[in-house]
Amino acid sequence: MNQAYQHFIAGQAVDASDSATMTLPDPATGETLATSAAGTADDATRAIEAAYAQLKGGEWSQMSGAARGLCLHRLADLVERDADQMADMDANAIGRPPAEPRMLDLPNAIATLRHAAGWADKLEGRTIPTAGYMGQPTLSYTERLPVGVVAAIVPWNTPLMITCWKLAALLAAGCTTVIKPAEQTPMSALHLAKLCQEAGIPDGVVNVVTGHGATLGPVLCEHPHVAKVTFTGSPETGATIQRLAAPLFKHVALELGGKSPQIVFDDADLEAAVGGCAMGLFFNQGQVCAAGTRILVHEDVADAFSQKLADAARSIQVGDPGKEGTQMGAVASQGQYDKINDYIRRGSDEGAKLLAGGPSDNANAGWYVRPTVFVEANNDMSIARDEIFGPVGTVMTFRDEAEAITIANDTRYGLAATVWTADVARAHRVARQVEAGAIGINAWAPIDPQLPWGGFKESGLGRECGLAGVLAYTEEKVTTVMLG
Repeated sequence: MNQAYQHFIAGQAVDASDSATMTLPDPATGETLATSAAGTADDATRAIEAAYAQLKGGEWSQMSGAARGLCLHRLADLVERDADQMADMDANAIGRPPAEPRMLDLPNAIATLRHAAGWADKLEGRTIPTAGYMGQPTLSYTERLPVGVVAAIVPWNTPLMITCWKLAALLAAGCTTVIKPAEQTPMSALHLAKLCQEAGIPDGVVNVVTGHGATLGPVLCEHPHVAKVTFTGSPETGATIQRLAAPLFKHVALELGGKSPQIVFDDADLEAAVGGCAMGLFFNQGQVCAAGTRILVHEDVADAFSQKLADAARSIQVGDPGKEGTQMGAVASQGQYDKINDYIRRGSDEGAKLLAGGPSDNANAGWYVRPTVFVEANNDMSIARDEIFGPVGTVMTFRDEAEAITIANDTRYGLAATVWTADVARAHRVARQVEAGAIGINAWAPIDPQLPWGGFKESGLGRECGLAGVLAYTEEKVTTVMLG
């Protein structure tokens, strides 16, 4: 690719105010993939002011919900038109086989835009009967108004899909935005912003500023014209965002880390459970916030299940993501590579047994990690407690339903979980008791734009997608009229 990417502010591609750039490496080779603008505080401020101007008397502020919905439908059509190109952008940036974003990320992004478009003209208020005021009758009604300028800070692992989760809902609600993509993956967000312009969304509504979070983040969180910050990423960064946004009492939505359990009961379809658990472990090189990396298996089937899962791990073709037949590419960065391998070594040191995979030597170019499965582990080990964000699974056993629920909930996270069982009553009992925002029964991470998505505990605050995701970008305003 070797392209030079710029910011997109007020409908224009512009360099950083000091002309600084940063290099984007290719995870598959270690060579330079592209460069992008290294944004400054001034760049972020300019983007915020462009977004704010559209809310304060700009064309966007005058558009009806129906008109906003039409823009979103056009945008969905344009993303569908450019789907292969945008899938390649994301895949190349983080070392994924392009088939993965084409299979999941792009269809979900397109469906999210269309789903939100349908809500744009349906954000209705209410009339509320009261006893009146000081003996006089009243009429009270509410309106749903856009919360304002939204700073959308997006991760690198599924960048376009998560950008659309945020963008679709906030545009449907009538907000404007400054998108800050991850340093590694600015390309698809910048292309999306240009498609917004093509779809008829006025300049300044959607702005993209690229660069380092340490420079841009404080401006996006602290500027008085930013009404809400929505962030997907680590709990540590989420806590920093909360602290920065707190003095001005901004709205904050956080979708943070996960250490999701997959609970396999002895009556489960073992082949289906192995396939589903392998997908939950190894999809996107394990770089998924909802990755099902804590696999809890009933002791009666644990040996058979573990062997099948190890066989699945060993069968995965790891290599150049651009080559036909590759099933797993490189992880996103040298830092990720080092972190994952450190956890693999730590797991062995703590007493877990390697059944598949193990540390990688990185003898060749690119940051490739072996799909890894640990057994004979317990929930006190770091590989069972920490979010590794790589293709590393930890199998633990349980005796009965109560113990499975106890182990599943013994974590600081609560984003997602999966229950594998043929017993319908048990499936519902366990799903109700597991502390997580989204439960899949006999399927890993069945996400859909119509379903709200978000976590419990340190997995975050708020919800994205569905009606809840759109309403999260509104304020409810009440007006009372004296009738007497």
